[in-house]
Amino acid sequence: MPPSDGWYLLGPFIAVSLVGFLGAIFWRMGLQWHEETREDPLRDLYDGLAIFHDHGDDFGLLCPAAATDDADLADEIKGVLATAGIRSTSAVRPDGRVLVLVFPEEVEEARRLVL
Repeated sequence: MPPSDGWYLLGPFIAVSLVGFLGAIFWRMGLQWHEETREDPLRDLYDGLAIFHDHGDDFGLLCPAAATDDADLADEIKGVLATAGIRSTSAVRPDGRVLVLVFPEEVEEARRLVL
């Protein structure tokens, strides 16, 4: 088959046509690029989920066992819990209060020791 017949253009033509066809399908399905920033339509559903909030009340796996206004008192509470074999840490809330945090399975025992 001589190259002057034009068959050598058939392969690239099929490839370009296939890419254009797939692009049209994706465009029709709504998978187009958006430059504008829109408000998230699911934002109202996030209100009950703590991972989407910006406040500091989410401590992951830890639960507050005690709260105080004095950082030294929080250190003393952590010392009491450490002598009882309970691992603890502290976190400062946005309002300035210091929370002593422990794992959920140790919360009840830690609260009994703190009182």
